[in-house]
Amino acid sequence: MARQSESGLPIEPVYGPKSLAEAGWDAAEKLGEPGSYPFTRGVYPSMYTGRPWTMRQYAGFGTAVESNARYKQLIANGTMGLSVAFDLPTQMGHDSDAPLAHGEVGKVGVAIDSVDDMRVLFGGIPLDKVSTSMTINAPAALLLLMYQLVAEEQGVEAGQLTGTIQNDVLKEYIARGTYIFPPKPSLRLIADIFRYCRAEIPKWNTISISGYHMAEAGASPAQEIAFTLADGIEYVRTAVAAGMDVDDFAPRLSFFFVSRTTILEEVAKFRAARRIWARVMKEEFGAKNPKSLMLRFHTQTAGVQLTAQQPEVNLVRVAVQGLAAVLGGTQSLHTNSFDEAIALPTDKSARLALRTQQVLAYETDVTATVDPFAGSYVVESMTDDVEAAALELMAKVEEMGGAVAAIERGFQKGEIERSAYRIAQETDSGERVVVGVNRFQLDTEDPYEPLRVDPAIEAQQAARLAALRADRDNAAVDAALAALQRAASGTENVLYPMKEALRARATVGEVSNALREVWGTYVPSEVF
Repeated sequence: MARQSESGLPIEPVYGPKSLAEAGWDAAEKLGEPGSYPFTRGVYPSMYTGRPWTMRQYAGFGTAVESNARYKQLIANGTMGLSVAFDLPTQMGHDSDAPLAHGEVGKVGVAIDSVDDMRVLFGGIPLDKVSTSMTINAPAALLLLMYQLVAEEQGVEAGQLTGTIQNDVLKEYIARGTYIFPPKPSLRLIADIFRYCRAEIPKWNTISISGYHMAEAGASPAQEIAFTLADGIEYVRTAVAAGMDVDDFAPRLSFFFVSRTTILEEVAKFRAARRIWARVMKEEFGAKNPKSLMLRFHTQTAGVQLTAQQPEVNLVRVAVQGLAAVLGGTQSLHTNSFDEAIALPTDKSARLALRTQQVLAYETDVTATVDPFAGSYVVESMTDDVEAAALELMAKVEEMGGAVAAIERGFQKGEIERSAYRIAQETDSGERVVVGVNRFQLDTEDPYEPLRVDPAIEAQQAARLAALRADRDNAAVDAALAALQRAASGTENVLYPMKEALRARATVGEVSNALREVWGTYVPSEVF
């Protein structure tokens, strides 16, 4: 009897030549060579045979001082790139002393209120030597500009900066909820970021179009890539409509996916996503630069699959998930810490997570050859199946008028919620086995002391904000914010006046509020 994949597609007990022959499978059409269209086998000819993927660790908590210390420890342990987690107030454009920020300051990431905090966050870290990814969306422009300002203070030219801002607001409306502005001005802001980075920070990846958060909300692998690629299409259309040539910005687009414990389907998912994106960019947008056709992506292991019960078992899950990402051809990887279902990672658990990647890179043979599963009867069949399921969903989004129109109708959110409900039902019934949760439980769990964020951080950040406002030139701040609002009301690129406001030490909340006054805030429709 055939099992079903996470996407609800059948997995046959045995695959062979007949499986591919019946599907009319053509190796030249489906595969190509590594580093060549349609990039099924990977975006670079040598992949990991020349160098391994970038090993990132997503970190940030409490104050900038504490997070800075964690970053330095990760670098000392061999991390190749930093990945910054911001707290919820920062993600939603509020200062730490705002009433809405109460109880959330420093909890799920680092609190950054101004360029003063950003300076502390990256103190002693040479920004021309590290690659930095920032998980920030609605206020992505602010955090990028503060990063650039700190780099300038270090004497680092903007052209030397490398990294990524997530900057994917559409998935916030679908699955995550840390939006600020309505879709139209949000897309305008993203187009302004594309233009600004092309002119000012040319090596920066301007967006990381994310399926990870959809997967964490319950999306199946097929839904994850379908809705992520549909969002990507919307961003490309927005930039083209704003007068940009596709080959001027598309090479700096990147993506962000989850990696689950289901290795075969995850490998198939990554390969299918590359193939779909290459064809869309070539056939719909007429991209001519091969780099515009490449789907480059970061991967994070599946936090939603980690359990608070028997947390040490998560070490095994993360190793399997990391292996799936590597076999699928990721460009960079974050491996979750085993204790993240309980609390923020400790120093030891974060180090173990990094060591997991290092074992995969240096103690296994998965880096010895490109695309090890190429030609596998099961993986090639599953790649075709996931691709077909994703294309079907993408066609439904197109029928509704594109990603934004589908979001306004609640389509993606509804599909993901149905998938999440199915997973919950299967887990509750025992049909889906979760080790330590519905099978192989322990009568008593071993005690575990989690890392806790000091609630005094909120008062400390409020004191820093009071000192900043007393020390800065408030007239200069007001003038800079007024210039920003004039740009937001017209067609000028808002990042230039925004940078001057931040240089004058305007806060994240003040800049965001200035834009709220012009653009308004997003209110979900009733279908949500």
